[in-house]
Amino acid sequence: MKKKSIYIIMILVFLTGYLSLKSLSKQESLNAEKSNNGDKNMMKKVEKTNKEWKEVLTPEQYRVMRKSGTEKPFSGKYNDHYEKGIYYCAGCDTPLFSSETKYDHGTGWPSFTATFDENYIEYRKDNSLFMSRIEVRCAVCGAHLGHVFDDGPGPTHKHYCINSVSLDFKEADSQPESESHSAEKSDESARKAAKTETAIFAAGCFWGVEDKFRKTPGVISTEVGYTGGHAKNPTYKQVCTDKTGHAEAVKVTFDPSLISYEELLKVFFSIHDATQINRQGPDIGRQYRSAIFYYNDEQKMAAEKIVKELESSGRFGKSIATEIVPASKFYKAEEYHQQYYEKRKKGSKGQCGTDSCLI
Repeated sequence: MKKKSIYIIMILVFLTGYLSLKSLSKQESLNAEKSNNGDKNMMKKVEKTNKEWKEVLTPEQYRVMRKSGTEKPFSGKYNDHYEKGIYYCAGCDTPLFSSETKYDHGTGWPSFTATFDENYIEYRKDNSLFMSRIEVRCAVCGAHLGHVFDDGPGPTHKHYCINSVSLDFKEADSQPESESHSAEKSDESARKAAKTETAIFAAGCFWGVEDKFRKTPGVISTEVGYTGGHAKNPTYKQVCTDKTGHAEAVKVTFDPSLISYEELLKVFFSIHDATQINRQGPDIGRQYRSAIFYYNDEQKMAAEKIVKELESSGRFGKSIATEIVPASKFYKAEEYHQQYYEKRKKGSKGQCGTDSCLI
């Protein structure tokens, strides 16, 4: 009986030791996980009551940032904003996104391909509005920013769709360096992927021209405006008089790793009649001329090559009237002209010239 009691005690001691070791191992695993989370666990949170938030935020900011609301598309001040700098949380001044990763997704809200620093972002499942989405929040103050999707351009293919009212912008001077920018400095392939180039085309009414380029894969953003004239800061009404010398044009920012300049030229010649002189369809005047405004010798040579090939092919049946001239001062057109079709839920049909520019 005495021996049996000793055996029972030994078994209990063994089990107790085993359970203690298992518990210790689990705790060490948790500690390692916390250590890996690093800055996010050590981050100082900003906490305020609803009353305090209402005192520092505008009613619209409070509705979006604290109540997970959404601003109207194409209404935000940062939707068509492309200055160099950092976008901060409007609630706690935490850096969230860099202008390096901003692009135009065409949805009507500021769009980014990556965050400034993943430690400053929180993700939550959002099953509201009868759909499943991933909500994006500021990790410091918990402000609702927007949502993230997987339909963005390379290299990340992410689309951070963010409300303008959730952001504040500061220009690039003396700004902290983002993780993405730091990685680009040490990674040549990432630097190439982040590279963009610009092209300017005129092909009649810029509403339809912009719409077609915006739907072209590899195009990051577009902007309509006036170029190739002699007057300073021309208005739409002045350009429409055909006395300023400007052409209605579209500035295209594109990713050369996804689409080449030559491919953009092919799009350009496919969306208008390049044989018409100083007009497109019912739109008549020098402001509607066909023109390529090149930035460098490479673009000039590419344009001349394409024109020569098209002339030889006899595709148009007439001589090509497209001007190939150096890029000059580009004046951004009035805001209501930007993404005209998208704002009015109207698609462009047929050739660009079939959609007349009416004041």
